[in-house]
Amino acid sequence: MIKIMFVCHGNICRSPMAEFIFRDMVKKRGESDLYCIASSATSSEEIGNGVHSGTKKKLKEHGISTDGKYAVKLRSDDYGKYDFFLGMDSRNIENMNKILANDKDNKIHRLLDFSNNPRDIADPWYTGDFDLTYNDVVEGCEALFEYIRGNNIKCKKGE
Repeated sequence: MIKIMFVCHGNICRSPMAEFIFRDMVKKRGESDLYCIASSATSSEEIGNGVHSGTKKKLKEHGISTDGKYAVKLRSDDYGKYDFFLGMDSRNIENMNKILANDKDNKIHRLLDFSNNPRDIADPWYTGDFDLTYNDVVEGCEALFEYIRGNNIKCKKGE
């Protein structure tokens, strides 16, 4: 399986949005069995809390449920378990590098670094703009999917 971890500050807005959008995307393409998709936080503030109501509402508009998702924290031992760690902004990347210690395998990226317009995804916790965040996350997830497909990244043997 190709293992992907989406990461943001609290794991209640952007990273679960990316997790569930990407899951929906690969499901609609009949490729769910090729991916392990998760999300986590760089901070401990929201651990155990459910997905933010704005994210839930926005995803529900697109027929995507976040049922059963609760915020979890990124751990140093996650590095060996995932192929990609996708932060939502530059600050997330700084914190991911601290938590994961050493990105010797170049697994850590901003989600929108795979797009034609690399940039941070604004945090709707502060902006209140879940529409903009949704559009950016969709753009990033589509670009990531095309990157994986275009670079012929395959599941590792035995996984």
